[in-house]
Amino acid sequence: MAGISRRSMLRAAAAVAAGATVGAPVAAHAARGGPGGGGGGGTGGGGTVLDPPVGGRFADPVLLADVSADPAVVDVALTARMATVTVGGATASLMTYDGLRPGGTIRARRDQLLRVRMRNDLPASGARNILGHPLYDTNLHTHGLHVTPGDNPNGTHGDNMMVMLRPGESTVYEYDLSLQRPGTLNFYHPHLHGSVADQMWAGMAGALVVEDETETLSAYTERVMVLQDVTVVGSVAEPHDAMMDYMHGLEGRAVTVNGVVNPRIDIAPGQVQRWRLVNACVARFFRLSLAGHTLHVVGTDGGLLEKPYAVGELLLSPGERVDLLVKASGSPSTSYKLLSLPYSRQGAMGGDQVTLATLTYGGKRTRVDQTLPTVVDPAATRARIDTAGLKRVRMDLSMGQGHGYINGISFTGHDSSYMTMSELGTWEVWEVTNSSGMDHPFHHHTNHAQVLSVTGGDPGYAQLWTSAAAWKDVTVVPRWGRVELLVPVRDHAGMSMLHCHIIEHEDIGMMGVWHIEEAMGPM
Repeated sequence: MAGISRRSMLRAAAAVAAGATVGAPVAAHAARGGPGGGGGGGTGGGGTVLDPPVGGRFADPVLLADVSADPAVVDVALTARMATVTVGGATASLMTYDGLRPGGTIRARRDQLLRVRMRNDLPASGARNILGHPLYDTNLHTHGLHVTPGDNPNGTHGDNMMVMLRPGESTVYEYDLSLQRPGTLNFYHPHLHGSVADQMWAGMAGALVVEDETETLSAYTERVMVLQDVTVVGSVAEPHDAMMDYMHGLEGRAVTVNGVVNPRIDIAPGQVQRWRLVNACVARFFRLSLAGHTLHVVGTDGGLLEKPYAVGELLLSPGERVDLLVKASGSPSTSYKLLSLPYSRQGAMGGDQVTLATLTYGGKRTRVDQTLPTVVDPAATRARIDTAGLKRVRMDLSMGQGHGYINGISFTGHDSSYMTMSELGTWEVWEVTNSSGMDHPFHHHTNHAQVLSVTGGDPGYAQLWTSAAAWKDVTVVPRWGRVELLVPVRDHAGMSMLHCHIIEHEDIGMMGVWHIEEAMGPM
């Protein structure tokens, strides 16, 4: 296993900073995006209706086995390997975790240590992608966990992005969850710069749940839904074979929920279910809507909200997660489609309409209809911080000439990058602007933030996340728009990361280093 020197990374970064209807099987070739302003974007022209036949019955992802005999430790094994997988009626050889697409779900409590024993069994072929990066080297990012971004005193890794695991190598990650907010839906995926899009496009991602500490939602049936997409060409995932694939980001013809195209979700009349959705796509945005029903938002990236927020539709960008309550208040004789309505990342007309799943009513009406809660997590609040005197960090996202940039600097490895530095125990306001014609979902590791303002983009998105007691680690920065984030710098020092979560944009340089320093103390 190889690593990258944190010291050399910091030194280099500091120096730079200073100076029609498609049914199953859906293995058709994906439409390439058209031109978009300031670096492009797109969904392949005027949009398509993807309304495949109802697939198999909904099932949660496999739960990864905890082999620990110690109740204070969750110990799971994770192996990256090639596997033959069926997606939307097409069979393909794909990069997976443990032969599964998506990977198995990890569940733990805040009072437990999470240990992940990871092995890379991907081919030792030396293959490289068109960016020149090793196709089968990998590592692990626990997206959403508030844990150390470095290594632990015992030599295991935390959420350390400088780890590189070559084929045939193994390592151990350990995460102290004691400072994590409860009730969080997180996920794990690769994060080795330059190779991430290929691996996630194939399907390398899985849910990671840190359990609730409130009983408010315990009476509801819980469903974990990992949303992914891919296009199968022949017997492989369509490759990123042109730079425009990286500039646009690929959107697949097979859109799956837990690996199944348009699964059937059963619900009893009067029942309330908790749906926990992860957008694990590399570039596809979802504009969620359930025909004939209201969606009640009760949680997001950083945990549960103070109360439900009723919405007719909800934008979910790559990397974002959402907790929804759905009450079966419709007609038992009718099926209802969970849709992603048309949405174009570059603002032009177009975008696919996709049937994600089909909700069907069955069984006897419950004796007493389940009711929606009025309070979810009474401890959830918006931060009451006077921002007037806080440090303000300004970042600008842009694209051009085959690269992504933050403040004009493209991350081309660990020898050059944009870098911002913060001190533990402080609060900052981040002003993130978008100087391109495509939305960018902005992700920051280690610490969550609250959204102060959003200029441009979807008004419902801005209204929800600037009013709810929500902690976010992915926020959509609208094309030619701007967001303000209130960022607490808490608990963990080290080398963290921030980047666009259109994964292709991360791979071509729209990424920077967030160096978190220990508190300086009085002078």
